[in-house]
Amino acid sequence: MTRRTINAVVVLGIISVICILFIQMMSINKTAALQENNILIQQKQDSLNLVYFTDRTRIALRNVLHQIRTDNSDSSDVFEAVKQIDPNYFKVDFNDDLEPFQLEIWLKRELYDQNLHHNFQYAIYDCFDSVTTYSALIRYSGSEFIADSSAELQPPHFDFENIDHYFTVYFPDISNESVPIEMSEGYSPYMYLLIIVILMLMFFGYSMIVIFRQKRLSEIKTDFINNMTHELKTPISTIGLSSEMIIRADAEKDAEKIQKYASLIFKENKRLENQVERVLSVAKLDKREITLKKEPLNIHELLNEVKDNFEFNQNEAGGKINLNLNAEKCTINVDPVHISNVVYNLIDNAIKYCKTSPEITLSTSNDRKRFVLEVEDNGIGIKREDLKMIFDKFYRVPTGNLHDVKGFGLGLYYVKLIIAEHHGTVNAKSTVGKGTTFTIQLPIEG
Repeated sequence: MTRRTINAVVVLGIISVICILFIQMMSINKTAALQENNILIQQKQDSLNLVYFTDRTRIALRNVLHQIRTDNSDSSDVFEAVKQIDPNYFKVDFNDDLEPFQLEIWLKRELYDQNLHHNFQYAIYDCFDSVTTYSALIRYSGSEFIADSSAELQPPHFDFENIDHYFTVYFPDISNESVPIEMSEGYSPYMYLLIIVILMLMFFGYSMIVIFRQKRLSEIKTDFINNMTHELKTPISTIGLSSEMIIRADAEKDAEKIQKYASLIFKENKRLENQVERVLSVAKLDKREITLKKEPLNIHELLNEVKDNFEFNQNEAGGKINLNLNAEKCTINVDPVHISNVVYNLIDNAIKYCKTSPEITLSTSNDRKRFVLEVEDNGIGIKREDLKMIFDKFYRVPTGNLHDVKGFGLGLYYVKLIIAEHHGTVNAKSTVGKGTTFTIQLPIEG
């Protein structure tokens, strides 16, 4: 996938996210506007219903008061006698005594006639005894009003300055305010939009990570193929040229040359075999097909052997290995072959990436129940952006068009896999131009 294609995917993804958010915002705004309109309609309807209730209740109470005054032959004005204390609370003044039972019959009849099918409670105040008598709650059952003595209800208390008799009617089911239609804060549409945005950004971000990871993997694999082609081309060419020289040589006259070319073919063939075996070993590790054969190994003895081997091979180059063997517990349960390969891989890297005579320091120590091995070199170092990827398969630190360092980018990947199989850890720290230090930690009791 080219950079241009990735940029196109990113741009299209951003445009898609913006379009979705725009549509969601329009939908939410439209829903909010519709909701506000419904609230206004509901409030207006509630207001009309409250006006209707008030008017009908006044008529019903005036009719009741008219019945009271007819029975008592009282011709005083009934309009001023009915007062509204609250939207659901009314007070009616009268002059004579009144039986609660009779008042209840009149209230039931008049409220029913006015189509006011609401639960209510009445109270009668006797100015002679200064006693207020409360009725039970009168419930509307669907066809008639029935007293419910089990309901504990009492209307709000008001200090009325009145020397006359009066009765009050309280409607507990009638609210003082209309109830707006609002969504709960916990279910706000903007919260859902926020969740959708977060999920979309997470998906988009994850997709970009996958795309860039695949692009980097593709580049690494391409680099691996180029390196492998470069690595295999040289021995193949050498074998071909040597074979041709053997064919042309006279077996009797050129026996020494034939021996030399045959030896060269053998060495180059072993080189090819080792390169192929390295790739196959990593493939087996990836598939978990390699079984570790663990046994007690004295790491200090191994490091001394590594030093002797290094000094023998680097005698002419003038390289040097320093040993700081400070670990008290140096015998651990590991696979000797693979651990030896790990150490030699790190030594090989230190040699390959050194522009001067390599100087390597091998240090050991104990950290609680772990054995610590540090491999420090004086090489060219590794940049910070490359340091976090050096253990990836096929990854090699970029060197431009130069191919002066041979390899497939499998050495450190192999090191990481083997150490992980031993339940250990490996990490690196580096300073460009000064060198790199690899730190391996292995459990002592493996």
